[in-house]
Amino acid sequence: MRHRVPLIMLLGPLLVAGCTTDPTDPEATPSAPTATPSPTAPAVDYTVWQAGRSTPVADKVYPARGTDALDVLHYDLELDWAPSTKTLTGTATLRIRPVENAPSLVLDFMPYQVDGVTVDGSPAPGAVAREKLTVTAPVVADQPVTLVVKYHGSPKTTPMPSQRKDVEALGLTVTKEGGLWTMQEPFGALTWYPANDQPSDEALYDIRVTVPAGWSAIASGTPAGQSGTTFTYRSTDPVATYLTTLAVGKYQKLTATGPRGIPLTYWYRKGVDDKLVPYLKKSPQYLTWLEKKFGPYPFPSGGVVVVDSASGMETQQMITMGGKIENTRARRDRWGSDVVHEYAHQWFGNSVTPTTWTDLWLNEGWASYAQDLYTQETLKLSDASLDRYLSAADAALRKKLGPPGKPDPKRFAEGNVYLCSEAMLHEIHKQLGDKAFFALARAWVQEQRNTQQDRASFIAFVNKQTGRDFTKLIDTWLDSKTTPKKITVA
Repeated sequence: MRHRVPLIMLLGPLLVAGCTTDPTDPEATPSAPTATPSPTAPAVDYTVWQAGRSTPVADKVYPARGTDALDVLHYDLELDWAPSTKTLTGTATLRIRPVENAPSLVLDFMPYQVDGVTVDGSPAPGAVAREKLTVTAPVVADQPVTLVVKYHGSPKTTPMPSQRKDVEALGLTVTKEGGLWTMQEPFGALTWYPANDQPSDEALYDIRVTVPAGWSAIASGTPAGQSGTTFTYRSTDPVATYLTTLAVGKYQKLTATGPRGIPLTYWYRKGVDDKLVPYLKKSPQYLTWLEKKFGPYPFPSGGVVVVDSASGMETQQMITMGGKIENTRARRDRWGSDVVHEYAHQWFGNSVTPTTWTDLWLNEGWASYAQDLYTQETLKLSDASLDRYLSAADAALRKKLGPPGKPDPKRFAEGNVYLCSEAMLHEIHKQLGDKAFFALARAWVQEQRNTQQDRASFIAFVNKQTGRDFTKLIDTWLDSKTTPKKITVA
């Protein structure tokens, strides 16, 4: 997510950013009446979804979201959007590996009307309360099951746990024209499908969206064809729930080719987003630069969809960019710079994902540094200017928000996790030099591809890759309330 002050601000004034289900809850929505169980369904080959296997970890920052009791291997989402009634109708088929024996399956989900629930083909009781779907069906550890949930209703958002002024509510948002868009970091997938809504449980996806004639549906993943007004997308690399996206509107479509023949797709609204098209068309240039620094782009396709937001989000293979991000005289080319940031996240955050939100710095520090190195190179800014920028920003943000390694749950994605961790990477860069630093960066994202990582694994990797002990430097930069004094690593 792009929520920080860019290096481009050097050209103007420096700104710094700054339950389980309650059966008595009146919001509880019962499923359809339980019927006589159907005959035993044929055996399912769950090995085809093994690339979606994860080791879920309970998130300490947002413990009410997600669970470590189950691992979703695959989401199959069949959605239908009716703009005239603002009704989303869905059938979500989840292939789930229970991590432990349990009397029920519990997922994050908004209170849609649940029209039916089955587990392995047999009807099961299900109810939604307090943004949790509880399906009463005993499961056994490591014996996968297939959960199907049919539902309909009008989408609603959920509050964003941040004090920033440039963020909106999370989840599926309905536009005044009857369209849809979503951004959902650190959570919000629950606003349009049942989900284990936390970063450590990544899964494969198939998404099919039917819309009226003249409308388009855009989702994360690789475009897999269009039949009539049904648009299909597939993710064969695992995806965290916060990195999925959905947008519906009267869009124009452009296609292009990136480095090594990567297919790119851009979606914009004619007459609304026209001024942004030149930046979209720079995507091959942005990706070529990023590949030179960090190695091959990690996915089979890419692209950008423009929505009615003032922010941007690194949704996997299809970046969600806010058309309300403005270029001002002091921030010329800010929109393009932000696109670079979100593309950088395809390596840092998407391909290599943090295990919990404690380590959001691991995403944002790298993406911010890539963005500012690109800005420095293209605008021919000096090393001294980057040093001054990061030093001033780090001091102000630590004083206001605290250290990046100890995020405040009420201040998600604020400036410290961006610029203070970027300053740490800059310090490592200065001690290693260009060759060793970019070798480290490339090895990190290429060798850890499609995994979840944390501070401990990052430190261990840096130390092994460089042959030097950066433990004290990294821990100090992540935990200190003030800008650390220079720590020289021998």
